[in-house]
Amino acid sequence: MTTRRHKLYAGLLGSMICSACIWPTEAAQLRVTDDSGKEVRLERPARRIISLSPHITENLFAAGAGQFIAGTVSHSDYPAAAQALRAVGNYHNFDVELILSLQPDLVIAWQEGNQFRQVERLEQLGFPIYVSAPRQLTDIARDIRNFGLLAGTTAVATARAQAFLAELGQLRQRRSEQPRVSIFYQIWNDPLITVTDRHVIGDVIRLCGGSNIFATLDTPTPRVALESVLTRDPQIIVAGGMTQARPDWLDNWNQWPMLTAVRRGNLYAINPDLIQRYTTRILQGANRLCDITQAVRRQ
Repeated sequence: MTTRRHKLYAGLLGSMICSACIWPTEAAQLRVTDDSGKEVRLERPARRIISLSPHITENLFAAGAGQFIAGTVSHSDYPAAAQALRAVGNYHNFDVELILSLQPDLVIAWQEGNQFRQVERLEQLGFPIYVSAPRQLTDIARDIRNFGLLAGTTAVATARAQAFLAELGQLRQRRSEQPRVSIFYQIWNDPLITVTDRHVIGDVIRLCGGSNIFATLDTPTPRVALESVLTRDPQIIVAGGMTQARPDWLDNWNQWPMLTAVRRGNLYAINPDLIQRYTTRILQGANRLCDITQAVRRQ
């Protein structure tokens, strides 16, 4: 590492240590518990926030804290104002030195997507870290509330979280007590990746009266074998992918016409921004999936 970089690390670390000297833990005014169960404390509302995932960026805007984002990762494209934010890399490989130079007072990390070692490095340097790892739809509202508390925008965040929960409650009422439909949700094709009931999408599937064929596996986004899908014979196959376009690999399932989903023409794609991001827009994706399952029930 060059001498200049050494000076940058030393100077920033020194200023953080000095700041910590006048931030007594016992006097911390803002306290929340993040999705990993860790308590996050700030003495004052965050004004320079680093977001390490597109869904975090979107939820910060929903919480009324978009103006306080000092940096984010690529593909943070919603709302439109997010596209003007400074990028610090992508969610899987961000620039720690650039983050240091931005001198954040809060870093919000994504447990499933960020590299643990990079996040740990930021924590070792003294930055407060909030870990986002929603497992259920209601966790999205909790994160928005917490972001608002940490940024001093509680009124906006609480109102947005309550509106989300109210819409979710209405959707549950409309879709409750429906006959179960077996679903395979495909995030990617090579390797073949799906979701379990430990993932927010698993909660969406349950909301729609679906039965996730890989519900009980141990990790939120496991790799699965083709033979396992064929054996479980889902009634519906839903693809997410990486872009809004219908992924070409969804139609690869037509090679197995014995599958119920193929035989009945039940191969569907849902815009991943509306179902694979843990934001308020996930209810749009949920409505789409519920419409699909309802149509299949009528077959």
